[in-house]
Amino acid sequence: MRKKVILITGAAGEIGDALIHRLAAEQHNMVLTLDVRPLSGEQRRLATHIEGSILDKPLLDRLVSEYEIDTIYHLAALLSTRAEFTPQAAHQVNVEGTLGLLELAREQSQWRSRPVKFIFPSSVAAYGMPDMETKAECPRVKEWEWNYPTTMYGGNKLYCEFLGTYYSRNFMQLAEESPVKLDFRAVRFPGLISAFTLPSGGTTDYGPEMLHAAAQGKPYDCFVEPDRVLPFMAMPDAVDALLDLAAAPLEDLNHVVYNVTSFSLSAAQIREQVLQAFPDAQIGFKPDHKRQCIVDTWPMDMDDSAAREEWGWVPKYDLKRCFEEYLVPNIKERYQ
Repeated sequence: MRKKVILITGAAGEIGDALIHRLAAEQHNMVLTLDVRPLSGEQRRLATHIEGSILDKPLLDRLVSEYEIDTIYHLAALLSTRAEFTPQAAHQVNVEGTLGLLELAREQSQWRSRPVKFIFPSSVAAYGMPDMETKAECPRVKEWEWNYPTTMYGGNKLYCEFLGTYYSRNFMQLAEESPVKLDFRAVRFPGLISAFTLPSGGTTDYGPEMLHAAAQGKPYDCFVEPDRVLPFMAMPDAVDALLDLAAAPLEDLNHVVYNVTSFSLSAAQIREQVLQAFPDAQIGFKPDHKRQCIVDTWPMDMDDSAAREEWGWVPKYDLKRCFEEYLVPNIKERYQ
């Protein structure tokens, strides 16, 4: 008999680390993880880990033969900055990898006669604002506005949102009296800040990079201009959003893709927050043109009213609590 599992791809990354701990804390969950990297020692005690690529079709076939996959949290991706340098690799991982997993989920849904939930973390990079004037005129955007991404990563994420929507609406099979279809749900995240994992190449990582450098007594030059504003969220809230959306009754959901966010602030304001905790920190600004241009196409805030109305989304960490209760004490402890 195949074991019923929750599958997390890209589990060795920032979101995966927190998600494994949360899911494993519920005793009835068996967590299966897949990543090209090994898990940490603590993570290995909480999950069954397969070291491999989502592009490895024989590996995916083996997983299907050994496990009944109930829910997929598809976190594996090449992030925005790296994707700009390796666009073909980004397309393979971010699009073709997602397509293969959607096929897996479709087949599992038909075999089980019950839908597999496919939870997909999308990104603020799915937006593309044409210029700074437009950003100022439209500071808070809804899910369907300004979907003109200018990066490979953003284009990949937006296309995968469309792929998931297509699969959930068009691939179904009659099972007894009810149609069975894949249950795809996507969350569009702002920049995520974690106290427990190091930044890994995202274009919004200047926020956590400032903190980690300050805690280690290292100088840091921010790669965007001080006045640039972006939305952010603490990592525990990001995990809450994924779990809350996964738990929401399907009949309550009127959308497939949902914005979530917590607070927006400029790079200079992040610096101010860091200096309050680390007064001797050496933080300057040395904008990188390529990454600056990417940031300039992303909105200053995201309208998450649909998530709040349809599945009760509310962030627990506003700016003050995020820094004072989550980031600063945990990062200080990490480097003591």
